[in-house]
Amino acid sequence: MVKKSPLKFFVLSLLLIALDQGVKLLVHFNMEPGFAGQIRVVGDWLKLHYVLNPGMAFGMQLGHEYGKLLLSLFRLVAMAGIGWYLVHLAHRGAPNGLLWAMAMILAGAVGNVIDSTFYGVFLNNAPYGSTTPWFHGQVIDMIFVDVWEGFLPDWVPVWGGQYYSTPIFNIADSCIFVGVCIILFFQRRFFREQHEEDGLLPDDLSPDTASVLPAAELEDPTSTDTDSSENHSDVVSTDEPQADLQRPRNSPEE
Repeated sequence: MVKKSPLKFFVLSLLLIALDQGVKLLVHFNMEPGFAGQIRVVGDWLKLHYVLNPGMAFGMQLGHEYGKLLLSLFRLVAMAGIGWYLVHLAHRGAPNGLLWAMAMILAGAVGNVIDSTFYGVFLNNAPYGSTTPWFHGQVIDMIFVDVWEGFLPDWVPVWGGQYYSTPIFNIADSCIFVGVCIILFFQRRFFREQHEEDGLLPDDLSPDTASVLPAAELEDPTSTDTDSSENHSDVVSTDEPQADLQRPRNSPEE
């Protein structure tokens, strides 16, 4: 196991966080929200579309009165946990691919935490009626992959008959999505390398027991018992003549 420094992986996270926040601020100060400020980037399917998201990634929301506050607190805890786990993996010598993926997930978590924690105060975008602007900031989304929109068929569970449009997301969401996909697609490779670096072999690579045992241990175990019994018989046979010699002689009177 080769201990690695987590510094370069945190540098990647910082760069992605800076990119995410820079794009969000550019969109906020230079674009009109909604369709009025929409910008086509590639044809009719890739657009910049400024929306405010009070919920989770890809526009999902929590409906409870304190859902936003709970979500913000959960993001803070998750951010700290991901950062600790990244350091833990680096110190254990985890594969670089796994560490880069964790750095991307950390960057996405921190990027959205900044929005929900501070944007309600500094950008004044907390939803109307929020108890406090702190931890109630709305996340800025702008990447719109417009591949399909319309009403879902009635036979679709839960969402049948409802209007659906492709979710609008941001760079932080993309970092989380790509990082998770990398781990899912390459998990066997990542954790196999981890076992090898720890000195452990996967089951499919472990050698047969017979190939690593000394030749002496592979011999018939009964041979030792046979040899010992033969030696014991030899000892007994050599003792018998001595017993005869020690017999008392017949007295002259007999």
